[in-house]
Amino acid sequence: MALDTDTGIAPYDAPERDLYEIGEMPPLGHVPKQMYAWAIRRERHGEPDKSFEVEVVDTWEIDSNEVLVLVMAAGVNYNGVWAGLGEPISPFDGHGAPYHIAGSDAAGIVWQVGSAVKNWKVGDEVVIHCNQDDGNDEECNGGDPMFSPTQRIWGYETPDGSFSQFTRVQAQQLMPRPKHLTWEESACYTLTLATAYRMLFGHHPHELKPGQNVLVWGASGGLGSYAIQLANTAGANAIGVISDESKRQFVMDQGAKGVINRKDFNCWGQLPKVNTPEYNEWLKEARKFGKAIWDITGKGVNVDMVFEHPGEATFPVSTLVVKKGGMVVICAGTSGFNCTFDVRYMWMHQKRLQGSHFAHLKQAASANRLMIERRLDPCMSDVFPWDEIPSAHMQMLRNEHKPGNMAVLVQSPKPGLRTVEDVIEAGK
Repeated sequence: MALDTDTGIAPYDAPERDLYEIGEMPPLGHVPKQMYAWAIRRERHGEPDKSFEVEVVDTWEIDSNEVLVLVMAAGVNYNGVWAGLGEPISPFDGHGAPYHIAGSDAAGIVWQVGSAVKNWKVGDEVVIHCNQDDGNDEECNGGDPMFSPTQRIWGYETPDGSFSQFTRVQAQQLMPRPKHLTWEESACYTLTLATAYRMLFGHHPHELKPGQNVLVWGASGGLGSYAIQLANTAGANAIGVISDESKRQFVMDQGAKGVINRKDFNCWGQLPKVNTPEYNEWLKEARKFGKAIWDITGKGVNVDMVFEHPGEATFPVSTLVVKKGGMVVICAGTSGFNCTFDVRYMWMHQKRLQGSHFAHLKQAASANRLMIERRLDPCMSDVFPWDEIPSAHMQMLRNEHKPGNMAVLVQSPKPGLRTVEDVIEAGK
């Protein structure tokens, strides 16, 4: 089939069929009736190696403001783990579809556009951010779209995520793909990067500023590695926290001012009852941790911000060590959801507790420009083939993955490819 040369993709011949194998390129813009997907069903909820199964499903139909994207590669993040487990909530309780396709990060090619879409065309190479909304309320028009009552996360609160040959998204979710990156590198960063960007720069007046200090939990992970890089772009100082000494050099290589191993301290978990002997022991250890921060920042210099996401295990310490008037900003609870803290330090020192949830388009696009400008590294630690998507999520669930971000291949047949022509040639 001859292609329109205006797409920027060199013409190639491909038959029109109703289903294509993984890695097989359809004619540009041809939408097959069905596709392969890693599907989750309610009755299979459990660990990813049980809850994820490959199925042949109908290809998504799109609405007027939606876009169908051929997925070249996808990112692995905790949304997929939670979707498989059905915790903290089952995605089926939200969208009600018969099956759920996880995946909240992707890089691919615009394959079909709705009738109202003006800014994108078939053949455009894109990355996808995961925030959706209906666009009609006051928060979406002059406020913060993340506060919209219709706000939802694609691939977790919607059934049409990226672990399939085609994914369905709103047109406002698309952003240009950094052409210097491979497909898998392009696919692995948007969720963690945009989340970190909003946490650090999205909560006025506590935007991270030059010369300030930020404590970064999980500094070797996807979120943490971007928090450190973004702090550097702002002229701030990141102090990374790790739990494995083998990750120290990776964190320093991202530009951390210093690194602390939390295994050297014993003040983790829920806060003991205030003013008990157990509390006094906890406080002694927590202050030792605070002194380790001072060894990096200078005596008496507490951090301006704490970049929180473990939750239950670390929250009491976070709220203690942040400075007077500083902010603890949290986006997850990977160690548990029952966060405790000594509220006396909160009100007496006028500290701020701030929840943060992904990012809106302006924030995601600002972060993406830093990647396009090569001011950030995608920190891709590992890439998995299509048939190992459950295995990748099992590694994340068990905290056995390498530092950085993980990606999985979908239509891209092997790592290292950067163009559509590369994909076509590799698939021959």
